[in-house]
Amino acid sequence: MDTSFSAAAPCFRAILAEGHQSVSEGLPLRNGESSKAGDAARATSLALVEAFRDLPAEHLAELERLLVTQAVSRGEVLMRQGDVADALYLVASGRFAINVDGRRIAEVGSGSPIGEIGFFADGIRTATVTALRDSIVLKLPKAEFTTFAERHPIILRPIAVTLARRLADTLAGDEQSLTHPRTLAVIGAGGLPVPDDFRKRLALALSRFGQIATVDSATLAAALSANVDLDSEAVTSWFNRQEFRYHYVLYFADSELTPFSAKIIRQADQLLIVGDASEGAPEPSTLERFAFDIHPVSARRLVLVHAARKPLSGTSRWLNARAVAMHHHLVAEDSTGYDQLARFVSGNARGFVACGGGALCAAHVGVYKAFLEANIGFDVFGGTSGGGAMAAAFAMGASPDEVSARTAAIFLEARALKRLTWPRYSLLDHTVFDRALKTHYGDAEIEDLWNGYFAVSTCLASNSLFLITRGPVWKAVRATSSIPGLLPPVYCEDGRVLVDGSLLDNVPVKSMRGLKSGPNVVIGLKSDELRGDTVDYAALPSRGQLLLQMLNPFARRRLPHAPGVATVLLRSLMVRRERLTDSLERDDLLITPPLPDDVSVMDWHRHAELAEISYHHTAKVIADQRARGHPLFR
Repeated sequence: MDTSFSAAAPCFRAILAEGHQSVSEGLPLRNGESSKAGDAARATSLALVEAFRDLPAEHLAELERLLVTQAVSRGEVLMRQGDVADALYLVASGRFAINVDGRRIAEVGSGSPIGEIGFFADGIRTATVTALRDSIVLKLPKAEFTTFAERHPIILRPIAVTLARRLADTLAGDEQSLTHPRTLAVIGAGGLPVPDDFRKRLALALSRFGQIATVDSATLAAALSANVDLDSEAVTSWFNRQEFRYHYVLYFADSELTPFSAKIIRQADQLLIVGDASEGAPEPSTLERFAFDIHPVSARRLVLVHAARKPLSGTSRWLNARAVAMHHHLVAEDSTGYDQLARFVSGNARGFVACGGGALCAAHVGVYKAFLEANIGFDVFGGTSGGGAMAAAFAMGASPDEVSARTAAIFLEARALKRLTWPRYSLLDHTVFDRALKTHYGDAEIEDLWNGYFAVSTCLASNSLFLITRGPVWKAVRATSSIPGLLPPVYCEDGRVLVDGSLLDNVPVKSMRGLKSGPNVVIGLKSDELRGDTVDYAALPSRGQLLLQMLNPFARRRLPHAPGVATVLLRSLMVRRERLTDSLERDDLLITPPLPDDVSVMDWHRHAELAEISYHHTAKVIADQRARGHPLFR
């Protein structure tokens, strides 16, 4: 509710000043912060609004007296796109999402102004602003400001300058970038408490990316009086001060749905559900169900803690009961899994993006080998078509030599893409390919892999890209590399009809980025080119002529030297390629091995040669980028 600022504003000025002072006293700055935070601590709160920054002190003081405070609950809409801009807001504490046409374009926190463009321009709201957690704002009503401006017209000039600058930025397409979740509510799955050892190890792993605060009910009780109202503005302000002081805040809930647990779940950006893998996927507790009502699927992570590293099974039961954006496996007393989880949470997870390209995909083996030898591991693998097959093997823990041997076994020994059939459903006998995939990928499920994995496929039923993140690994590989015409689609129980992912996304960088933030190794392969002037079109035989020539070994030699069906189909899949460099971000590392010009997308017999070339090329790239300080090597 709104209250008079004359009674409450000094308290919230102190909140802002205290939070800013903690930064200026030596705590590390968060990403995107500057020393302006310290300057703001020495200024009145409205000086944080660009249009007011250069006003005389007496005018600022008069404006300050017009402010009112307003508490905003998590999920509450502060303003809606299209509404009349009747007030300007300054975030005293908390966090807000800025959405335009249903798309989130930014998040703002303490000290940030909200709604100044529509406010100063006498216009309508250009965005919908929603509280991401319990927050407090300072409100400057439009009617009071108009009266003030009539008395002091000198303030209108800096406002006009600010509006012109902001309009220019908007027309140039500048947008604030989304921030990573920095507050996590950690709860136990199935009503069990989160082990103390897990708390300590997670905090230690995350501390490598910034200063950490851990908060539980005992921490809050020690900081505030025992009978304080957890929904009060004082408590909300205390929580938000922790966020301002630290890079990351870990809120550990009680094992039951207590008032404290409810408060920290509403306060957090993201939900971390910790399950004991030995418990056999218990049903969600009352605490979990409450958390699910607050946090959307996109803000949930499941962490399954194991006693030892061994082949996994049964993860699907956990995921069937708990819809989450991602899940992670770790060993209770092994720091490796905690470090990996910390990279995901902090936006530093390392991804391996493998592209399609038929036999050219053997190059991925050499790239992966070079990174392993450089002691650079990956947290999640993803790929399209042949790249999806390679990425799956890497995610399963296969060594480069093993992957090379399996490639030879599938495509040379089993001749999986050479067995013709009666062309009723496809040109090739898919059962040969399926059998080879089952042999070499086994019965592993994607959700049971220690590393993350996805395969990109094209769904013909919906004419859209489909990311495969669950189910048998072999079937995901089969779907992502289902070359239309050569192989029948993979028909799913839910009605999806899946074919090769290269139709829509041959290099799935965007798909990887949709799952996590952080640096990626992206492999781009230049395919062989089919030159139209090398084949005499008129010399292509009719069906009858072809049958006769195929039956006569001597006549067979006179057939025109044109690419076969498989080559044309594979090359067709690679035609629709966006300019790859336009999809990359600064922390992505593009690897483009210099493959021989005469290698074809069906030359599986040259897999070892391609892997070797790519290995040496990648080793040089790694040495160069490591010296340059690329994010992958930090």
